Amino acid sequence: MSRPGSRLLHLRPVALSLMLAWGPAAHAELWGFVDAYGVAHFAPRAVDARYRLVHADEAASGPRVPGKRDGADALLTWMEIAPEVKALVPWVREAARTHGVDAELLTAIIAVESGFRRDAVSPRGAIGLMQITAVTGDRYATPAERRQPAAERLRDARTNIHTGARMLADLTRRYGRIDLALAAWNAGEGTVRRAGGLPRLAETRAHVHLVLELYWALLQRSQTARATRLALG
Repeated sequence: MSRPGSRLLHLRPVALSLMLAWGPAAHAELWGFVDAYGVAHFAPRAVDARYRLVHADEAASGPRVPGKRDGADALLTWMEIAPEVKALVPWVREAARTHGVDAELLTAIIAVESGFRRDAVSPRGAIGLMQITAVTGDRYATPAERRQPAAERLRDARTNIHTGARMLADLTRRYGRIDLALAAWNAGEGTVRRAGGLPRLAETRAHVHLVLELYWALLQRSQTARATRLALG
C-alpha cells in the first residue's frame, strides 16, 4: 500500500508489473462508449458498433493505425469533463488521501462497477457508485455512519466512495497485490483464499482485467497532464 506523496512512484510500477506478469491475459482490451444520455459503458470487447477501444497493449494489438485511438481518447476525455464524473473528483481525491489508495484506481473501479451512476443497484443488492452490499457497507462503516441503515447510507456518493476506499485499502494490505484485492472485491475473500490466488472465474478475471486496464490508461493520462516541460537528452 502506498503512502501519500509516494503513490506515483510505487503504484504505477506495480500496475505495470501486474500487466506483464499476467502474460497473454494481461492483454485484455477495454472498450467503451458514451450513450445519448451521457452514460459511459465499458466492456472487455466491442459488444456492438458503438464501442471504441479505450486501452490495449500494443504488443497484443499490433502497431496503431493513425486515427484509431480517436474513440479511446474521446471517452477518456469525456471522463475528465462529464459533470457526473467531475462532481465526484473532490470526494475521490479526499478518499484517496484519507485511506492511502490511488485516485485513478478508485475512478477505474467506479467506472467498471457502476458507470458513474450513483443510483445503480445490482441484482445481488450491491449499491451505488462502487457497488457495495449492505453487509460490506456495515463492515467498513465508521461508528457514526452505522447510525444510518446501510441501504440508505450507501446511496450517498461521498459515503459510498469512502466506504469503498476503506475496503480497497484493507484488501490491498491483506493480499499485497492489487489484482488479488480486486478479485476479492468481485468474488469474495473466501473465493480468493480457496483458489490460493487469482480465481479461475471468467467473470472475476474479466473484472480485474477491466479495472487494471482502465487504471493504467488513467495513470498514463494523469501523468501526461502533470508534465510541465519536455527535456531532450
